[in-house]
Amino acid sequence: MDQKENQENLISPNLSLSSFEMGRDDVNVVCTYGKISVWFGRQVPDIVVGQILLGISNIEHSAVHELDFICDFEEITEYESHGYVLVSYAKSKHGYRTTFNVPFSSKKALFHLAGSITEELKDKDTILDCYWTGDDSDIMRLYGELSNIEGWKLKSINYKDDAKEKHSGTIIFD
Repeated sequence: MDQKENQENLISPNLSLSSFEMGRDDVNVVCTYGKISVWFGRQVPDIVVGQILLGISNIEHSAVHELDFICDFEEITEYESHGYVLVSYAKSKHGYRTTFNVPFSSKKALFHLAGSITEELKDKDTILDCYWTGDDSDIMRLYGELSNIEGWKLKSINYKDDAKEKHSGTIIFD
């Protein structure tokens, strides 16, 4: 059996997937049907940050990361020039409360996001939530895409409790 067939057989066709966890010691990716949550540890190399962002982009162009922060009005156009999409803004006591979408379809936006993550990692671990419409096959394709990262492995597969199935729960891989 080749690697592609092995990957396709990882998820049970009879069970409803709840989450799929993969990564390595310094990064963890948890996929569900509506969200990809990525934990970056402080020691993760910059190249791995980029590989993960581009990997998600290669599988799901419509994925987005939502950013909320307060900034000066002039900074709004600066973020837009980096490919971020302004969703909303409102005047607040300390500036403008903004919400931006970072589209994974924009390499320019991903490059800027990767730089922001790298800066944040100098001080603390970082969690990045991406919203997507992925299903089981997209999750497996993402696993295949990210498996090119050195040390990448499958960590666990969680299934939803399903009345039709007696065997549901978590499968952990070592």
